Amino acid sequence: MSNTFGRIGTANAFDNGLRNLQSRQSAIIDLQGQISAQKGVQRGSDDPTAAAAAERATTRLSRIGTEQKALAAQTATIKSSESTLGKVTDAVQAFRDLVVSAGNGSYDAAARADLVQQLSSLRDQVLALANQTDSNGMSLFGGLGSTATPFVDGGASGVTYNGVRGQNASNGNAISTTIDGYAAFMDVPTGNGVFTIGLPKDATGKVTNTGTAWASGGTVTDPTALTGNSYSVTFAVDAAGNTTYSVPNSNPPIAGQPYTSGQPISFDGMSFTVSGKPANGDSMDIGPSKKTSIFSVMDQAISEIGKAGANVGAISQTVSQSLLQLDSGMARVSASRSYAGELLNRAERIGDTQDERSDQVTADLSLAEGSDLNSQVKRISEFQSQQTAYSAALASYAQIQKLSLFNYIS
Repeated sequence: MSNTFGRIGTANAFDNGLRNLQSRQSAIIDLQGQISAQKGVQRGSDDPTAAAAAERATTRLSRIGTEQKALAAQTATIKSSESTLGKVTDAVQAFRDLVVSAGNGSYDAAARADLVQQLSSLRDQVLALANQTDSNGMSLFGGLGSTATPFVDGGASGVTYNGVRGQNASNGNAISTTIDGYAAFMDVPTGNGVFTIGLPKDATGKVTNTGTAWASGGTVTDPTALTGNSYSVTFAVDAAGNTTYSVPNSNPPIAGQPYTSGQPISFDGMSFTVSGKPANGDSMDIGPSKKTSIFSVMDQAISEIGKAGANVGAISQTVSQSLLQLDSGMARVSASRSYAGELLNRAERIGDTQDERSDQVTADLSLAEGSDLNSQVKRISEFQSQQTAYSAALASYAQIQKLSLFNYIS
């Protein structure tokens, strides 16, 4: 039996040891870089599949961040709209309170003129609020994104709406940034929403009745009997002071019906109460309700209160009809404010969903890059193991360097 001995050259041992040291040193440097960056994948060559997954997750995070910024801007605009509508409600309520005080019979011409000035100031405040803009100069109530000033005061012709009617739809990631100003301010029904009652006027707009009679807003008693026609209720007072009323074109026609203050007058599915004492020949006009703006309601109240003078019937009728229509106007504003509140609730829900998506995608990115806590702990442990192995390799390499023939001979 023979033994075979292989010869290992000193240079070969030196090269092998050096390559081993370099390899371990490179591994330590890589681990050190991963620990510092808290990422296991820093280049596509480290793990192509994981790098691609990380790139997709980064793109999704960028998109979510963009949507969150847009949602924050939209939320700020709607908050401003909701707050502005609250101010409008306060101003209209203050206007309403002043209209109630206009019914005070003790007001003289000077007091009534002062009242008109206060009403005019509140009306202008409401118009200014309706034209409010956001931080970017966009109208809060421009409807479908019109850049024009939505409400234009034409003086005698009234306020017109130059916005684009309608409401932008919200989606899963965004909410509308504007409120339909037409629905909030320009869609107010006259009268009670079905019919309206007024007193006859001359060419200058002054009420021609000389009595003190005025009517309530009225109610619908039978929707199927409504005709949509216009009527005139006329009053007659005989020599004995007895008062009757007639409605010639009602169905059936009413003629010479005794009138009692505070008692309802009913015909063709409508009923309203007339109070006060009409003069002979006085009348009331009843017609179908139309759409108007809250500005027209306020303008009409200001005009009527300014012209009413000492006519108690005209003042009472103005107060009655104005309060009815102001309430309808505030209901429209409140409905738009409620819609703004719902948009804010929706924005909060969208924000919560986006946060959840962001957390999920961030977790996916951490797994793809190996930046989660478990991976970091594993890299630190491996780094320590590599350091130990590198120290052992250095020690063994130093020993191998001594195993040369020349060292032995010496």
